[in-house]
Amino acid sequence: MKRVLALLAGAAALLGIAVGAGAPPAAAADRTVRIGYQKYGTLVILKEKGLLEEKLKPLGFRVTWTEFPGGPQLLEALNVGALDFGTTGEAPPIFAQAAGAPLLYVGYEPPSPTSEAILVPKDSPIKNVAELKGKRVALNKGSNVHYLLVKALEEAKLSVADIEPVYLPPADARAAFERGAVDAWVIWDPFLAAASAATGARTLRDGTGLVSNHQFFLAAKPFAEANRDALAAVIAGLRDIDAWARDNVREVAAQLSPKVGIPLPVLEVAAGRMSYGVRPIDEAVIAEQQRIADTFHKLKLIPKPISIADAVARAKS
Repeated sequence: MKRVLALLAGAAALLGIAVGAGAPPAAAADRTVRIGYQKYGTLVILKEKGLLEEKLKPLGFRVTWTEFPGGPQLLEALNVGALDFGTTGEAPPIFAQAAGAPLLYVGYEPPSPTSEAILVPKDSPIKNVAELKGKRVALNKGSNVHYLLVKALEEAKLSVADIEPVYLPPADARAAFERGAVDAWVIWDPFLAAASAATGARTLRDGTGLVSNHQFFLAAKPFAEANRDALAAVIAGLRDIDAWARDNVREVAAQLSPKVGIPLPVLEVAAGRMSYGVRPIDEAVIAEQQRIADTFHKLKLIPKPISIADAVARAKS
């Protein structure tokens, strides 16, 4: 038990939050941490290994897991009180915060700009982003790739008004892409690697030099404030699994391949593009996320300005 508490204290230090003694496990036996995950990523590995359940059991918590097709859907569940913790890319928490969701940024993973891209069919005459003018472009609205599209169009002296966005979740977007109903598709791994391998799709532009493509870990504010020990345990679990995954990319791909239904060689490409290592939210990341929020407000994609700093977990005084 002492070792568990020591691990949690270390995770709390990462988060910049205080860990109190809390209620004894017997009094908390029916408490649950409800975690939302997507088809791919660190949380999936943590789920499959069952390590988080081990960390939370001494604190009297159990875990439930729910899969979501994308970050916007995951954060909508958090907004209505159906989730306590989840992970998304950069854009979803901005849209959710603008909608009043009670979320807190509690950690992030390093940049992974090549893990998202704008794809066109292999035989498409489109050779650059500028040639997307007037074309139909599929994307998951409010997802991390939304900002990639905005920045890529801006680089090409275009705006979202110059294209015809088609808002679809990944599975529907791939179907539309393959049957030629859209001219381009903005998507992230592992869907990116899978579509490229299966269809020969060309990468028109990835995030290199345009976006960081951070992955964020977010908690529902009421849960975070009432269950600091449990939140620290979740972060400790993520740190442990990231440390393992960083040095075992092929094993990560082998473990996830049957779960996501993507062949091992393809998933290994995606896993190799992932970034690993959970970090505390710092001022540089807050500033970068604020630039994204300000861009979305300027483009009228969110209805009001927001302050990212207001949604960051702070040390308890």
